[in-house]
Amino acid sequence: MAKSKNVVYAAFAGNAIIAVMKFVAAGMTGSSAMFSEGIHSVVDSGNQLLLIYGMNASQRPADKRHPFGYSAEIYFWAFVVAILIFAVGAGLAFYEGYEQITSPHPITNAGISYAVLIAALLIESAAWYVAFRAIQQQRAENGMKQSFVKAIRQSKDPAIFTVLLEDSAACIGLLIALAGVFAADVYNMPIFDGIASFAIGVLLAVVAIFLAYETKALLIGESAGQHVIDGIREAIRSNSAIIRCHELNTMHLGPTHVIVSIVAEFEDRMTTPEIEKSIAELEAEIQRQHPTVKTIAVEPATSA
Repeated sequence: MAKSKNVVYAAFAGNAIIAVMKFVAAGMTGSSAMFSEGIHSVVDSGNQLLLIYGMNASQRPADKRHPFGYSAEIYFWAFVVAILIFAVGAGLAFYEGYEQITSPHPITNAGISYAVLIAALLIESAAWYVAFRAIQQQRAENGMKQSFVKAIRQSKDPAIFTVLLEDSAACIGLLIALAGVFAADVYNMPIFDGIASFAIGVLLAVVAIFLAYETKALLIGESAGQHVIDGIREAIRSNSAIIRCHELNTMHLGPTHVIVSIVAEFEDRMTTPEIEKSIAELEAEIQRQHPTVKTIAVEPATSA
């Protein structure tokens, strides 16, 4: 969780600074693409605050009402972030683009826009790299067997992949805004600025839909990663008291909270205390190998 917070804090700091720069530049130049980018940065900053809140809320201890804890809080707030990107970020970018296309007004002081956009791109790239390294660490845990896109899709930590996708969209959006401002300035056609703003809206909508899809899957309940499942199966095979495993189910309640359900067949000669001891040993071994496994339920099965 500390790694996730570092990623989100870095993104928030970068976006807060960039938002101020973009709005100042938009006011001085009249660029709708720059204004859309300013909205984009404000939405991203707000989203990161929501993710920080979600991460803190997910750490609350279990109670009678929530016996498995509050780990899923981060999934809920990540889904809210996806909705906000679509409704606020993309919606306002579409509106600004439409206004500039239908009622174009010339851009002034274009040099300011260039300077701000390039500076913002450098800051966003630094924040993006922090999130990129976090995803790379997740890939390394899986032996780098996953493709980069698959690593994002199979990640159970929405804070990391949300920030990575937001910062990726931000970098692409800045390039789009830069192209729009440049075309509007060089060809004296403000409509290019509006088209750039509209394109930024499309970009944000695509990212929001993807994030909503991925976080919805986490909210519904996804199984643990294959390396965790393989490790649990190996621990079961290594337990000499277990004849065979009839059923193994896993589910992520949060990025670092996995619940496991096992139906296993034990040696017929074993007494109840011996089975209980074997189960305790199995649980201890699974949790030693995979600290994210917090809850394990083992059900002894009779031979068929």
